[in-house]
Amino acid sequence: MVASSPAADPAPADGRLPAEALRELGSRPFGIYVHVPFCATRCGYCDFNTYTADELGKSATFGSWLTALKAELELGARVLTEHGQQLPQAETVFFGGGTPSLLGHELLGEVVDAIRGTFGLAPEAEITTEANPESTSPEFFAGIRDAGFTRVSLGMQSAAEHVLRVLDRKHTPGRAVAAAREARAAGFEHVNLDLIYGTPGESDDDLRRSLDAVLQAGVDHVSAYSLIVEDGTAMARKVRRGELPMPDEDVLADRYEIVDAVLSEAGMQWYEVSNWASGPQARCRHNLVYWQGGDWWGAGPGAHSHVGGVRWWNVKHPARYAALLGQGCSPAAGREVLDAEQRHVERIMLELRLRTGLSVEALDDDARRAAREAAADGLLRPADLEAGRCVLTDRGRLLADGVVRRLLG
Repeated sequence: MVASSPAADPAPADGRLPAEALRELGSRPFGIYVHVPFCATRCGYCDFNTYTADELGKSATFGSWLTALKAELELGARVLTEHGQQLPQAETVFFGGGTPSLLGHELLGEVVDAIRGTFGLAPEAEITTEANPESTSPEFFAGIRDAGFTRVSLGMQSAAEHVLRVLDRKHTPGRAVAAAREARAAGFEHVNLDLIYGTPGESDDDLRRSLDAVLQAGVDHVSAYSLIVEDGTAMARKVRRGELPMPDEDVLADRYEIVDAVLSEAGMQWYEVSNWASGPQARCRHNLVYWQGGDWWGAGPGAHSHVGGVRWWNVKHPARYAALLGQGCSPAAGREVLDAEQRHVERIMLELRLRTGLSVEALDDDARRAAREAAADGLLRPADLEAGRCVLTDRGRLLADGVVRRLLG
């Protein structure tokens, strides 16, 4: 039976964490997530915590966000060392959004400097920023490379103009590929392109052309996600009014198989259900922190954090976020403490999505029996199971959520 979600509690105003949550700090990978809530326009499918200039008015600016973010980083360094623990250096940093590239290379570099001055950066730290292709340039990539960034993730979504229109994406079809090449020319070895498949009106050929464009860009990482119609989005309203059809599950499965076949043939190997890389060195280390149960501090409006089984999240609006930190308070809106069973459930849900799979030792007798049945049904690889790992087959990846439910009983 799947464990119920833990009850959320109010977060303390000073941001303090229980001493037991900090006991093993540093024994797991540690990263920092930076949420940049600004967007030039709002995409119809997006339900992330983002705001356009018109929506914010004068209530929040790049400057007020930056001041508050620096204050939160200082708060985080104090909170994590309150009980005498050594502050872990950030092994990974990930700027997400929103559209971090709107800030420009100088402000992004200023945040990296702030992280270096508070938490510190581990040698060979991975530092990634997401970027909208339209808000990048050769000068931008050169600037963030000089600032210490090691990886860029570009939102491409599709190479088909009519698909981008349905998604309300404003960049031109060829711009993402051009931006990826500019990033590589600036010295970035690690460049990711994001794809969305299953958009209403997209054909198999549209997807194949998008994949061809990705491969022509010479990137070493691809993330491909099925379109999800989220409640409250412009796309959801169009679906409700009958202006767009809901994505078909069978079509989504067929499109996933196309993505996997094309990328695999090109030498890119899946390492997480929705992510492919040209080799181990190209995998996103920050996302592996999430999937492998590491710790991270999420800074910025609406950002989520996790340390030692305690999870918390910040207030969403940039003005409220800045006001709380300006008063010397934590911006956390609430938090939850995961018990052993809940952490176990999350481990199964996340690690099973990885190519490395889940150790059989994490399963009880009932779950091991369910794993053997899943292998007999072609969902887990029998040889890996015999060797002590639960690893999804190609068919199992299409039904990963169902496999998780079977292992949890």
